[in-house]
Amino acid sequence: MTTHSLPARTSPIALVAFDWDGTLFDSTAIITRCIQQAVVDVGGRRPTVEAASYVIGMGLMQALAHAAPDVPPEKYPELGARYRHHYFQHQDDISLFDGVLPMLQRLRERGVLLAVATGKSRKGLDHALEAVELQGLFDSSRTADQTAGKPDPLMLNELMEEFGLEPHQVLMVGDTTHDLQMALNARCPSVGVSYGAHELEAFTALQPLHVAHSVAELHQWFEGRL
Repeated sequence: MTTHSLPARTSPIALVAFDWDGTLFDSTAIITRCIQQAVVDVGGRRPTVEAASYVIGMGLMQALAHAAPDVPPEKYPELGARYRHHYFQHQDDISLFDGVLPMLQRLRERGVLLAVATGKSRKGLDHALEAVELQGLFDSSRTADQTAGKPDPLMLNELMEEFGLEPHQVLMVGDTTHDLQMALNARCPSVGVSYGAHELEAFTALQPLHVAHSVAELHQWFEGRL
């Protein structure tokens, strides 16, 4: 197990794990369109916006299979390739939500460890981190192709093991029910954000500590709690 020196702090939350797409990165609309077009490309019925956005946060192939129930499994490799084709054409169009960078910098100033727990691939996340000049800001990260897709708790379990933390010390922040269910499965607290892929009403049963409707509101919540 990798050992880290944890900063001295008073808050019980030592590490905040953020989902990426739709939580920090303003990519939900583009991902939804790319999923829809990929399904059409391989002969499937075009998913609705609701169906395509619902799967954001899952591992890629799990998401595409869920969004395209009429596409046979033997076409999944082609389906994944078509999604990546469309996404890579637009990935540089995507940017951080306004206010994300100062929020993350403020959390670091307060001694909070930062991590990413995402359904993206390692290659995709590394590209995104490089593109938005965030290298070195996060203390760790986990991707679906390295661990397991959400809502499996493996990403959070590995982060807890890496830093020697207990579940109550790790806060998961995400825009989908998959994120909040993963937190529940790992016995970690969570915060939802309603400006991403899933609607506010879906979060209630998953017991988040708070649901923020903007990055500014999320930042304000952190200021009062951490």
